Amino acid sequence: MGRLGPAQVGSRVVVRRVVRGETGPTGGPAFTDVLGVMESWADGVTTVRRADGSVVTIRTADIVSGKPVPPRASRFSRLSVEAVERRAAGMFRPDLAVRLGAWMLRLSGGVNRRPSSVLAVGDPGMPLDDALEEAVRFYAAHGAVPCAQVVVGSAVQEQLEAQGWPRLDAEEADTDVMLAGIAALSRRLGGHDTSAVQHADTLSRDWLVGNDRALASYDAVARNLDLPDAVFASLSEGGRQVARARVNLVDDWALLADLTVHPDRRRSGLARILTADLAGWAAEHGASTMLLQVQSDNEPALALYASLGFERHHSYRYLRG
Repeated sequence: MGRLGPAQVGSRVVVRRVVRGETGPTGGPAFTDVLGVMESWADGVTTVRRADGSVVTIRTADIVSGKPVPPRASRFSRLSVEAVERRAAGMFRPDLAVRLGAWMLRLSGGVNRRPSSVLAVGDPGMPLDDALEEAVRFYAAHGAVPCAQVVVGSAVQEQLEAQGWPRLDAEEADTDVMLAGIAALSRRLGGHDTSAVQHADTLSRDWLVGNDRALASYDAVARNLDLPDAVFASLSEGGRQVARARVNLVDDWALLADLTVHPDRRRSGLARILTADLAGWAAEHGASTMLLQVQSDNEPALALYASLGFERHHSYRYLRG
């Protein structure tokens, strides 16, 4: 049985097993190899999920050999943080945006931090101290406190924190940026019935129900989400909305955001249905990649997205000037 066992659950493995009832080319038993991520090992059975999303159930007694194998190199690993963040910036439309080299100074009256912060990614075209002075002047001129979105582990994050820029919210976890291929995502979610999902092209107060903070600043939020190539999806039961999510396109990327399920309907598959629906919509509109963001301490959401094939690309946090 080689080195396989319950310790390999969650790891990528290759398993050689006997195919019962079949004969190999030499007249002996037939064998086949299964490559994928081991999802379980219990009661004499292991399950392995292949790259196409299919799950193979294998009796451990049929295993001839097996071993862990290195993770497959992600096609997203070739993408720079700057390239990913440039697209992710299109998730919101700030009221005002001014370039500072590769940085972007953004200002908005909405409740989300992204369109009201410095996107401090790339080269600002001047020494860091000068760039920070420009940022402080920009926000001061508009009566706002400067806030910077920085990539965790970047030189900019280290330099800003060394200069006394604290986290905007000391208790808040970092945000993970996750990517998945639309084609692979659609294969994994292909069996879900999405016929009950409703679409709207624009934001509405009904879609925001339950988000009192956003509703209190509805006009500003509506400006931030006035995006081209966007759809606002929702699921309702008994006349009430129980789940919602939105997606918009930037180039050939689909940016998935605001995936929310009512507390008493969580873990019932609604998030998967919405994701399947919006992945299908994105595919129909020519998207090849889906991006979403999730806080790094949200373990249920991280487990869901990992099961769908999303991969973490990088993380970011907000620092206050």
